[in-house]
Amino acid sequence: MYIGGSLFLLALGAILSFAVQDSFNGVDLVTTGYILMAVGVLGIVLSLLMTARARTARDDVRGDYRGDVPPR
Repeated sequence: MYIGGSLFLLALGAILSFAVQDSFNGVDLVTTGYILMAVGVLGIVLSLLMTARARTARDDVRGDYRGDVPPR
């Protein structure tokens, strides 16, 4: 799940929590919405951490060229 899917879950959870007034037998839509929003926020944070980690790993492989020694 990347940022797009996380934003979808966040929006769906907000809609269920704040906009839907229906109720089902045995299902609390407000709590379900809060759970979906929490999963969406967690997904955004994990996506950003994984992206930063991949960027750091790619920079380490490529090296840190500052211009004083030409690359081979």
